[in-house]
Amino acid sequence: MWLIYEHRRVSRQLSSIPDEILKRYEKWKDLVTVSGPEGLRLIKGFHDESLRGEWKGCRSSRLGLKYRVIYKIVRGQVLVQIVNITAHDYRRNEYERL
Repeated sequence: MWLIYEHRRVSRQLSSIPDEILKRYEKWKDLVTVSGPEGLRLIKGFHDESLRGEWKGCRSSRLGLKYRVIYKIVRGQVLVQIVNITAHDYRRNEYERL
């Protein structure tokens, strides 16, 4: 069983995303809680991938054509830290400010 930690900024971001994306995010969390990031790779619709550049060390999963959830797997713990839910603009790295 995996634990999911959402940064406090994520709750503000969730209030502004469409309901369809919010439902998909809830399904994403359910899947990660049960089977971890390995389960995300089995479902091609999430298009789970590791990120490069400024976002190195984080991963991204697709929630829709426009929205992505950016998360980090914390080593030594069974924990997924959700860094950001973004409208697919990876140029701004807010992870450094955490």
